[in-house]
Amino acid sequence: MGVCLLRSGAAGFWLIRPRLSTALRGDFRADRRQSRPGQQFPQFSVPPSFRDSVAVSPSSPRPATLRSWLARWWPAPVGIDGRETLRAVAGAALGMLFAAVFSHALAGPLPIAAWLVAPLGASAVLVFALPASPLAQPWSVVGGNTLSALVGIACANLVPDPALAAGLAVAGAIALMVTLRCLHPPGGAAALLMVVTHTTGFHFALFPVMGNSLLLVTAGIVYNSLTGRPYPRAQGATSALGVRTVAGRRFSEADLDVALAHYNQVVDISRADLQDLLEHAEMAAYQRRLGALRCEDVMTREPVSVAFGASLQETWTLMRERRIKALPVVDRAGHIAGIVTPADFMRLADLDQHEGLRDRLRQLLRATGLTHTERPEVVGQIMARNVRVASADRPLADLVPVFSEDGHHHIPIIDGKQRLVGMITQTDLVRALYRSAA
Repeated sequence: MGVCLLRSGAAGFWLIRPRLSTALRGDFRADRRQSRPGQQFPQFSVPPSFRDSVAVSPSSPRPATLRSWLARWWPAPVGIDGRETLRAVAGAALGMLFAAVFSHALAGPLPIAAWLVAPLGASAVLVFALPASPLAQPWSVVGGNTLSALVGIACANLVPDPALAAGLAVAGAIALMVTLRCLHPPGGAAALLMVVTHTTGFHFALFPVMGNSLLLVTAGIVYNSLTGRPYPRAQGATSALGVRTVAGRRFSEADLDVALAHYNQVVDISRADLQDLLEHAEMAAYQRRLGALRCEDVMTREPVSVAFGASLQETWTLMRERRIKALPVVDRAGHIAGIVTPADFMRLADLDQHEGLRDRLRQLLRATGLTHTERPEVVGQIMARNVRVASADRPLADLVPVFSEDGHHHIPIIDGKQRLVGMITQTDLVRALYRSAA
């Protein structure tokens, strides 16, 4: 019956539902009559596959209502402020002016239609209002418009029916742009323009189409760069962030690729920018949870430290007695000069050779008493100089990726004068997270 039910679909289920319910009630009564006092009645369980395949009751509300369908037509806010709007408007005006003036100069006595094409206006919207979009990159603008124009000219020459030629031109332009990685919406307009105006000369794709596009891209490179919008925008590699975020603990680059493949649609944002947005959103969530906590609020104040010239024996003894895993090394002014860990001692004692390790370590710690020796004598000679530090007034949330991604266990904290004032460990961070969640 279960196999038949799966194949029959929702309608079949509602037809056999009364008989199925009667049969189950009959079996239930029969089992109750046959059961003896004190005997537990067997429980009926529906297999997961059965539950997953049954239909939803026709009386349940439909997920898509007329109101929700009509709401899809209401445009969402663009999401930029007035300053960015003004930047895009001014850029489009200057870019079109630049392209028009130089194109007119290159065309000479040709009529206006021969030195400036209408799809360039749509390209200007992308270049100046959406400079980070993959559809607005230089190759997309120049390649998309030029190749689409060639397709449109070919259709105008080969297909007598203008309606059929228009459809084939736009379809062929999309196929070619996707194949050559230069998808550009105004390219469809360029292909259609060639058919509508019955342009049959292939030179028209070089000028004005390609010439206009090159001039517009040149203006876009200069203007966007001067106004703080990198152009062209890297599409493959992840853009660098000041502090790496916690994305590795939530999602990886492979996870993002799987999600994009599952979406299987053109996304008008580069993969790198999309990853940055997700990471910033995750960092904002950490900052919201941690609130206004600063490093100085959770750090261990007046941490144990040693001077640059402290002996190896003194440093090793201090680390063992205090059970310190990372010991800051400071100069005379209290500035952080480096950090030393037990691993630094073990490395010099040749940890890979287990036999005689204790003797080699003792030999390392014993002072030679010589004024000149190649063997390290003070902690400043074995410490790690490349130290990750944080300022006392820095938000604690910024250190989450440092601990979770970079493998750090201890972060020295410095004040405004670059002096060591505290230390934050993974334990301190976990304690702060726990308290903020509570």
